[in-house]
Amino acid sequence: MSAAEATALAASCARCHDCGLLCRLPGPAPHGARCARCGAELHLRKPGSLERTWALVIAAALCYVPANVFPVMMVTSFGQVASDTIFSGVIYFLTHGMWPLAVVVFVASIFVPVLKLASLTFLLISVQRRSSWRPVERTRLYRVTEAIGRWSMVDIFAITILVALVRLGNLATIDAGPGAVFFGAVVVITMLAAESFDPRLIWDRIEVRKA
Repeated sequence: MSAAEATALAASCARCHDCGLLCRLPGPAPHGARCARCGAELHLRKPGSLERTWALVIAAALCYVPANVFPVMMVTSFGQVASDTIFSGVIYFLTHGMWPLAVVVFVASIFVPVLKLASLTFLLISVQRRSSWRPVERTRLYRVTEAIGRWSMVDIFAITILVALVRLGNLATIDAGPGAVFFGAVVVITMLAAESFDPRLIWDRIEVRKA
């Protein structure tokens, strides 16, 4: 059996997207076929994967701008209100000698979201261009992109804890700013985008060229 024939697609098999069971299809197309274990409808590939992922990536990119422009945290102390964006928070930690915290906030809140958007955009373009360049490395890039998504919520968790703890009436209060809402949206949308992308599309282009 050749490499092109040793695939689930060539063997008329499909993996259930709900329970993960590998099912044999009654014909070359899975129309109307359902999983033998959970009854979910079977698809050879995630329906509308590229279109949905593009839409989510664009939405996340649009939300990323106000997430960095608007303040993520507003501190009220003795009647005076001070607000901080993500980047100004990094600068504050650096200027006060707290560089480990600055590094954590910068990596989790600035570097990782940009990396995810850039990685997903690269994967989408490479699949649409039917590229056969380094499929193993691109698959690994997708796995890393999917795995690191949740760690961007570190900043949101810190703000949530501070909002809950610092409630001292007129002395000091901390509230989440509008930037935190947009940043949370960026994190959630990029996680959904990584989930909607089907990495098997990377290998489909390779198999078509081999056939």
